[in-house]
Amino acid sequence: MSALLLSHARLIDGLGGAPRDACDVLVDDGVIAAIAPTGRLSLPDVTDRIRSIDARGLTLMPGFFDCHIHASTDPDQSALEAITEVESAKTLRAVPNLRATLLAGVTTARDLAGADSGFRDSIDRGVIDGPRLLVALRILSITGGHGDPRAINGLALDSGPGAGAIADSPDGFVRITREAIREGADWIKIAATGGMGSPRSHPEGGGLSEAEMRAVVDEANRHGIAGVAAHAIGADGIAAAVRAGVRSIEHGYLIEDATIEMMIERGTVLVPTLSTLTREVSSNAAPWVRAKRQKTIERAGERLRAAISAGVTVALGTDAGIVTHGGNLRELGLLVDFGLTPMQAILAGTANAARLNRLDDEVGTIEVGKRADLVATSVDPLLDIHALARPRAMSVIVQAGNLITQPTEAFPR
Repeated sequence: MSALLLSHARLIDGLGGAPRDACDVLVDDGVIAAIAPTGRLSLPDVTDRIRSIDARGLTLMPGFFDCHIHASTDPDQSALEAITEVESAKTLRAVPNLRATLLAGVTTARDLAGADSGFRDSIDRGVIDGPRLLVALRILSITGGHGDPRAINGLALDSGPGAGAIADSPDGFVRITREAIREGADWIKIAATGGMGSPRSHPEGGGLSEAEMRAVVDEANRHGIAGVAAHAIGADGIAAAVRAGVRSIEHGYLIEDATIEMMIERGTVLVPTLSTLTREVSSNAAPWVRAKRQKTIERAGERLRAAISAGVTVALGTDAGIVTHGGNLRELGLLVDFGLTPMQAILAGTANAARLNRLDDEVGTIEVGKRADLVATSVDPLLDIHALARPRAMSVIVQAGNLITQPTEAFPR
């Protein structure tokens, strides 16, 4: 493998300090080998195989995470298409979605229903391009909850990898947690409340009981799974999920002050999926979807701003698949709109997300010895973070030391 030298870069290393100007970063054998002020690196061991990029005018950052995607889902797909499409079509359609995510600057992602272990392993083996994936396979749900894929008569409308798994007791949830682990899950996802897109559940109810959630958390911990992520919109379900010990709250739209305090005490991470919250609802959406959404978003903005202002740890997640793939870093600008500073938003998409996924010893910051997941952009993210969502905002993307994109003038013809 060639060594890679990124020189003259402005460095935001993900550790929370001020940017450093005129830095050189050497990548060798897929990891960050050295960091120094420009011109001060010693390169005797790699001179004969080094590739250089002059990163003058570029800001170099850790590769970003999206902690909430659905790679095999597309926002323009109707409900009927989603349940009648064959699984091979879903899988093949995910291939450009995953590449678009990588080209947005997202080098690691957590798929929270839809992608099975084959997606993750195909990326790891270089069969397809995409962010390194951690997968939850499906959502665990109660009967009639957000994740029950059956019609009223009991007919299963979805039996693919992303279909929900149903149980109705702590013992039942232990069993389906073990099934997900058997199938290769890195994460377990549960429905702590109902959802806006499920016809017979409600965002303020319809989720696992606290005892059921605790059974899932205990079993996941026993098997060394990265964590349990809770789809949780309503206040009671969010609070119960935090008490049960989940690692992340997904959405969290109606969180109450007491739960905010509890999340801070316990270190529970909020993945607010603002891209989904702020999206326009399709004119084709069912009336009951529109009604539930309108009732929820009236308070969601104020509640999420309260959580962010109080200091809840935030990690970037978009719900891509519900919103367009490849626009993932729009979430950074939204996080700033909702109260984070630009630097805090960058940390939400890098260091915080890496800790959430228990990968902070490998990625999430630019430090010697860590895997070389890096992005560089001509945008100044501290002055115009919204611009990172533009197409081709990333001039350089490096994933595990492999150069994915580069400035056209970087190498001579």
